[in-house]
Amino acid sequence: MAEMENSPLFEARPWGSFTILEEHDDHKVKRIEVLPGKRLSYQRHQHRSEHWYVIAGTAKVTLNGEESLVNANTAVDIPAGTAHRVENPGSDDLVFIEVQTGTYFGEDDIERLEDDFGRT
Repeated sequence: MAEMENSPLFEARPWGSFTILEEHDDHKVKRIEVLPGKRLSYQRHQHRSEHWYVIAGTAKVTLNGEESLVNANTAVDIPAGTAHRVENPGSDDLVFIEVQTGTYFGEDDIERLEDDFGRT
């Protein structure tokens, strides 16, 4: 984890929190917790793909406008350029592991299309 000095390990957000588990030049791994009834922004990335593995709870996932429910022990792939969102429709915390792969993982590669917290 030699490159961790530029990123906090844990960060609270209005929708929950994330913890960076590992970060390298070619990938980044996060543990993401989404509070009941909350959702992340509807967004896309140009320089990275994401793989989500749900550990606990049920995720309501939107990919290019199509919604589906993803239960624990199930994964979702999000190719670069795909508009995506994750939401917690349940009453318990949603927990998933996000593996980012690509060429760049900076927060400025987030193009927010919709956001519940005024960040578009």
